[in-house]
Amino acid sequence: MFRSLSFVRLWTGNTASGLATWALPFILGLAVLERSLSAVDLGIVLAARTAGFLVAVPVAGVLADRHSRRQVVLWAGLIAGLATPLIAVGMGRSVLLMAASAAVVGVGQGACRPAFQALTAEVIAEDQRQQANAAMTLAVRVTTLVAPGLTALLAAFASTPVLVIGTGVLWLGAALIPPRGTFTPTPSATKTRFFGEFADGLREARRHPWFLAGLGALTAVIATGYSATGVVLPLVSRDRYDTEAVLAAGLTAYTLGALAGAVVIARWRPKRQGWAALIGLGCYGFAPLSLLFPVHPAFVIAAYAVAGLGIELFNVPWFTATQREVEPGKLARVSSLDFLFSYGLAPAGLAFIAPAISQFGAAPVLAVCAVVCFAAPAAAALVPSSRDFRVAKEPTAPIKNV
Repeated sequence: MFRSLSFVRLWTGNTASGLATWALPFILGLAVLERSLSAVDLGIVLAARTAGFLVAVPVAGVLADRHSRRQVVLWAGLIAGLATPLIAVGMGRSVLLMAASAAVVGVGQGACRPAFQALTAEVIAEDQRQQANAAMTLAVRVTTLVAPGLTALLAAFASTPVLVIGTGVLWLGAALIPPRGTFTPTPSATKTRFFGEFADGLREARRHPWFLAGLGALTAVIATGYSATGVVLPLVSRDRYDTEAVLAAGLTAYTLGALAGAVVIARWRPKRQGWAALIGLGCYGFAPLSLLFPVHPAFVIAAYAVAGLGIELFNVPWFTATQREVEPGKLARVSSLDFLFSYGLAPAGLAFIAPAISQFGAAPVLAVCAVVCFAAPAAAALVPSSRDFRVAKEPTAPIKNV
C-alpha cells in the first residue's frame, strides 16, 4: 500500500487528524496538572468540542456528497487548524473563548470524518480497501500507544499552549496533504435542500439491513460497555487492587490488542466476514465482565486485550463493507450516520452510566452492560445480510423464447 503516493498522502492526512483529535484532551489534562486550567473548565471545553462534532457530522455528510470530498477535508482541516491557537490564547484567561474555539475545532473534526471515509473509497481500489483501512486504524492505535509518553516528553521542553498550537499544525497537515479524489457530484445534488439530501442518506442506509443492525450493535456496545468500563476501571484499579497499575495496564493491553487486530485483519479474509466482525465486536463484553468479579489482575488485562483485538476485527471490515456496498454518491451521508450514532452517543452513555452506578452500584450496571455487549452483536447477526455485510442480489429471471 505504501508504494502508492496517493495512499501515503491519504494515510498521512488521516493520521494527522487522528493525532490532533486525540492529543488535545491529553494536553489540556496537562494544563489541569499545572493548575492553569481547572477540571471543571476542562470538562466545559471538551463538552463544547463534542457539541461541535455532533452538529458538524450530519451537515458534513451532506456537503461531502454535494461537493468534492477533498474540498470538504481541506476546509474542515483549515477550520480546526485556525481555531486551535485561540484555545491556547484563552488558556488561563477566558474559558468562554476556549469553549467557543473548541466547538469550532469540533466542527472541523466532525466535518472531516465522513469526508475521509468517502475519500478513501475514491482513492483506494476495492480489493485493497481492507488493507488500507487496517493501515489507517493501525496508525491511530500506534499513536494512542506512543503519544502519551511523547507528549509528556515534549512538555519538558515546550509550554502547554505551544503544544496546543502544535495540534493546530497537525490539522493544517490533515487539510493540505491528502490527494484529490475522483468523485464528481451530479448537478442535481446541489439543488436539493439539506433535509432532502439527508433523508436520501437515511433511505440509502435502510437499503442495507446489515448496516442498520451493525450500527445498532456498535452503538449499544459503545453506549454501555465502553462507557461503563471507562468509569469503573479507574475505581476498580484503586479500590480493589489498591494500585493505578491495573488501570494503566488495562488501557495499554486494549491498545496492544487493537494493534494486533489491525495487523490480523489486514490479511485475514474470513469466509463469513460479517459474522466474524460481529463476534469481534461482542468480545468487548469481556471487559465489563472482568471488572464484575474479584479476579486476578491478569484476567482484567487479558480481557481488555481481547476487547481491543475484537474491536478492530469489527471496525476494519465494517468500514470496508460500507465503502463497498453503499452507493458512492451517498457514502458520506451514510458514514455520517455511523459516526453520529456510534461515537456521538458515547458521551451520552457516560452521562447515564455514572448516575446508574451511584444509584444501583457498579456490579449490577457492569452485569447489564456485559449482557448488552454480548447480546447486541448476536441479535445483529440474526439479520440475514449481516452474514457477509452484503445484501444478496436477486437472481435475474431467464429470458424465455417465445
